[in-house]
Amino acid sequence: MLEASLSQLEQLVNDLVQQNRDLTSLNETLSAELAKAKDENESLQLNLMEQEELHGATTARIKALVERASNATASA
Repeated sequence: MLEASLSQLEQLVNDLVQQNRDLTSLNETLSAELAKAKDENESLQLNLMEQEELHGATTARIKALVERASNATASA
């Protein structure tokens, strides 16, 4: 009976060691994917900021043109 219990315990330990290896590997994979996602997120945020700057500049130019057109129409 003691031998059977030791065999079961050995099998459980082996299973736990394998599960630990599997989880460690999964953790490494997920960590790498998270790092990649953070890099992509940062890049997208910088892109968004650049687009917002361009949008702001374009808006200012359009407003200036509309004002010039309004002034030209009022003067005519």
